[in-house]
Amino acid sequence: MTALEQLGAFVADYEPDARVRADVRLHAADAIGAWIAARSTGEGRLLLAFRKDSDALADRLAINVALARLSEIDDIHLGAMITPGAIVVPAALTIAASLPDVTPDDVAAAIAVGYEAMIRLGAAIDGPSVLYRGIWPSYFAAPFGAAAVAARLFKLDGTRTANALSAALIMAAPGTGHHAAPTTARWLAVGHAAARGLQAALAAGAGFTSDVKIADGDFLKNIFGIAPNAALLGGGMGAVALSQTSFKPWCAARQTMAATQALKEVLAEGVEAQSIARIGVAVLPPQVKMIDHGVTAGDRFSHLTSVQYQMAVAALAPDLAYGLSPPAGPLAPALAGFMARIQVRAEEGLLAAGYPQAWPAHVTVTASGRRERTVTHVPGDPARPFGEEDLKAKFVRVTALVLDRDRAEAEFAAALSALDRPAAFIREIGQIGAS
Repeated sequence: MTALEQLGAFVADYEPDARVRADVRLHAADAIGAWIAARSTGEGRLLLAFRKDSDALADRLAINVALARLSEIDDIHLGAMITPGAIVVPAALTIAASLPDVTPDDVAAAIAVGYEAMIRLGAAIDGPSVLYRGIWPSYFAAPFGAAAVAARLFKLDGTRTANALSAALIMAAPGTGHHAAPTTARWLAVGHAAARGLQAALAAGAGFTSDVKIADGDFLKNIFGIAPNAALLGGGMGAVALSQTSFKPWCAARQTMAATQALKEVLAEGVEAQSIARIGVAVLPPQVKMIDHGVTAGDRFSHLTSVQYQMAVAALAPDLAYGLSPPAGPLAPALAGFMARIQVRAEEGLLAAGYPQAWPAHVTVTASGRRERTVTHVPGDPARPFGEEDLKAKFVRVTALVLDRDRAEAEFAAALSALDRPAAFIREIGQIGAS
């Protein structure tokens, strides 16, 4: 069997156990929090207005995925460099809402195999490496993950599922460039990438075929310079990929979080932020260029990816870490001054801590004395797992600009049960978007 035939058989036949179903509900609730929170942003409002009168399933799926993904608070699989929840969960709930006889187990299975497909593909193409070549792994894998979700919900057999996955793979694109303006098409593009996965599954269900050997040959190597690990794509990584996926504890690029968490732990020991004269930050060499920079007013991406900014926020204005939009206007002088005290360097030795499955950082804080802290896993990683109460607290904080606390707590409870009533849930979340 080819890699896609093996994966197709897995997608068609996999039945999640009780533990996986419980994990699916938590990850679904987290993605739904991102989906709701995005409505507070200018980008989110633009997406909600775009094709708002369309009844096409693919259009609805595209906008729902785009909203969840633009949040940058969605979950992430570090070893694959894939953010699956924002693609898979909205896709699954949107498709399931259109199906009359779907069951909660059907939706749970579709989400689980969607995570599996996206993460296997990200790992197979060495997502952590190709990202720094300009290939966005989650964008590349979005059609693939959505095709797996749709194929499972449509109950395609293994052969048709393999054809759906192949068709999705030939519909994949490598990236969206680095345009980060408030009206960027980046999020619209990732939403429509997921919609192409839906179309691939519909086509396979209608009898269209595709080259199921495409992941085993030289196609991706010749076109994208990617030589996928076919054995990993077909056989998996030895554990359910969902269980290896990290929740993000706040809104930022995950590459900035170990250093920021290290500073937070030093501050929690009693060091006053105002007393800090200098902070040395050692990070993984592949990540330096991405995170070692200042911020530009109005450029959301620069705020999300600046480790200096994220550490300054943690020290001086921690509530900003849960807002999806950067502060309006020029950077506050206190934040700018704190950022100027932070120096970043690459540290080869950190690669030995398990990269790419772990993204550690080492921080040295000079205040009245010297404090050092290495963080390998941040809260929300599988090694420091979030439970339901942690996710509820995050949900309430990130949706604060859209929902008051009581409504947010009620919506979190609804999100935990969204798999049980996808059609009703899609109607409810649409009303939040319209308010």
